[in-house]
Amino acid sequence: MERDALDELAGRFRRFASAEAAGSSPLYERLARGVADDRELLALAAHRGPGQPPANLLLAAVHYLLLGGAAGPLRAFYPDLVADPDRGDPWAAFHAFCAAHRRALEGLLASRLVQTNEVQRAACLLPGLVLAAARLGPAPMAMVEIGASAGLNLLWDRFAYDYRDGRPRGLAGARLRLVCALRGARRPELPDVLPAVSSRTGIDLRPVDVADADARLWLRALVWPEHRRRAERLEQALALAQAEPPRVLAGDALELLAGVLEALPPGAGACVIHTHTVNQLEPAARDRLTELLVAAARCRPLARLSIEAIRGQGAELRLGWFEGGREVDALLARCDPHGEWLEWLA
Repeated sequence: MERDALDELAGRFRRFASAEAAGSSPLYERLARGVADDRELLALAAHRGPGQPPANLLLAAVHYLLLGGAAGPLRAFYPDLVADPDRGDPWAAFHAFCAAHRRALEGLLASRLVQTNEVQRAACLLPGLVLAAARLGPAPMAMVEIGASAGLNLLWDRFAYDYRDGRPRGLAGARLRLVCALRGARRPELPDVLPAVSSRTGIDLRPVDVADADARLWLRALVWPEHRRRAERLEQALALAQAEPPRVLAGDALELLAGVLEALPPGAGACVIHTHTVNQLEPAARDRLTELLVAAARCRPLARLSIEAIRGQGAELRLGWFEGGREVDALLARCDPHGEWLEWLA
């Protein structure tokens, strides 16, 4: 690889370590910093597919092999694999593991996608969905998710919600209960009765089949080793999705979205959502997505609700609606990338 390309990759790993893993995953913070200084492993990470975040993908690929039973000293450092994890420096064991499994890792990096399906984000989406539903009108809204992975967040109205204010919300008796801390002085409108949904459609380059054990294992591998509660939520959501599989279409959203929206009943309001997805698109593709939404909004009430971290301010919950042939975009809240807390700003 060219030196400039390796330097760019090294910067990506350092940013992941400092901006994402620090304070959340000590293991991944250490490993990402180690990779950033190792030309051999940077060259390995370069096998990723276009647009894929290299640190997330490499660490998930290693985690996937370990969850699948790969042996070696590295297992001792993973809190979700051993009861009493080693608190020492994992770097030597990680480097040796990558060397021993290089061919398998190259194949995973080239063929897999970062498709984290974090259902906890639904707790951050919910107050935005309330506002979207109010803008779209009284009829049940059609849900369309871009980058849907297994489509778990399309089932957001099948969950129970706890914002630590003493008022349970969502589906009473739901197996999956999402707890989200509210930060700051402002509070969002949180409904006792959830907005109604008329249909659910996901779009993903490579949908995750919830009936496929290997596909479920890859989703599990995308959860960071220290995040045991996240792993439990994923298992609960997958069980729900297996009983009620969401409809997720395979393909590029820029090619399929217009047709999906056109197929909805005339005049039906639609809410298009995406979470940590458009960061994988080039700027021109993001602009094209907005153009598609503007065009679709000429035929029906339409809203866009997103959680993305592409403006350099961390993860943001934003609501867009469409007036006069353009999108009007509003910042609603800042939130934890995995949905653990929400700071309402609107």
